[in-house]
Amino acid sequence: MRADEVAVGFVNALRGAGIDVAVGSSVNYYQALGAVGMEQRSSVYWAGRATLVTEPDDIEIYDKIFDAYYGGQQLVATPIMEVTQPITLVVDDDDDDADDDGGEDDPADPSLTLRWSRHEVLREKDFADYSDEELTEAHRLMAAMARIGGTRRSRRRRTHRTAGHPELRRTVRAAIRSGGEPVRRWYTEPGQRLRRVVLLLDISGSMESYARALIRFVHAAVIGRRRVEVFTIGTRLTRITRELSSHDPDRALGAAADAVSDWSGGTRLGDTLAEFNEMWGIRGMARGATVVVLSDGWDRGSPEVMAEQMSRLHRVTHRLVWVNPLKATPGYQPLAQGMAAALPYVDDFIEGHSLHSLERLADVLADDRASAQPNAIIGAGI
Repeated sequence: MRADEVAVGFVNALRGAGIDVAVGSSVNYYQALGAVGMEQRSSVYWAGRATLVTEPDDIEIYDKIFDAYYGGQQLVATPIMEVTQPITLVVDDDDDDADDDGGEDDPADPSLTLRWSRHEVLREKDFADYSDEELTEAHRLMAAMARIGGTRRSRRRRTHRTAGHPELRRTVRAAIRSGGEPVRRWYTEPGQRLRRVVLLLDISGSMESYARALIRFVHAAVIGRRRVEVFTIGTRLTRITRELSSHDPDRALGAAADAVSDWSGGTRLGDTLAEFNEMWGIRGMARGATVVVLSDGWDRGSPEVMAEQMSRLHRVTHRLVWVNPLKATPGYQPLAQGMAAALPYVDDFIEGHSLHSLERLADVLADDRASAQPNAIIGAGI
């Protein structure tokens, strides 16, 4: 029997016993047999051991298959044999609180663990379909994407060794220590500071099923990053940054609920944006900041007021992002009068119905470059 037939048969026997042998490992094994030859049993053993076994737990199985396949001292390849070994299937739901019966595993009866994770299920699931337990689980996942936003150039300058603006004072001090010769020159460059992120969360009745999940994302952003401001918009404007500053989610969300009096009420987005512009935004909070509006765009007010206030806000912000959970609906068109009036002044228009869409929001905010073109809409559906 040729060496290639021996190699293929032995690899098939190992796979039948439960050892995961990659195609590349099989090729390496065949090349190793060609290099060491098949005269010495020890050479053949170590050729396979070095190329086919990647896990220490597989060594014992490898030894058994090797002895069974190659037989005695003479390396005469036996026909390809099927090795039958009982395997216990164990389902692991990736839950740390899973029950443990405390029994010891039988080494003669190996188990194959099948894993599944609810994280991937929740990642694509619509927030409107979440249960209370899934909301709690999603809150922990949101903490991983909480460091949203980029940086901006600061007035403070920082030292740079090779390029930038010459720093004469430090260069002269260094030259004095070297006899007056500027052997080492120092430079400065503009420093960086976190860009402020302002989150405006719509908590009206039409957003109720999504607001209960988005408020958890907003809380994760507040405790995960400095320079984040949060307001709720509905029939009135309410600042809840201080209420969400607690690291205890239950305490933070409870305090926010107590502070907001118009939860699941009506919608006057244009009027609340006007209040934000007059009291906070135009005065400085929105200047140079990234402003994110999380809303479905339903507004009972005048579309002219909405357009005017969005125009004012767009002129002072670095970037204006609108997150609409309804955008993920097949065939969605931004026809609501509030959404239609606001859209011309939006730099990025993205979904907000799932964890996956919030990951995309985090990526958009992390890319601190201004939009290449004014009002660059991401998949607006128009």
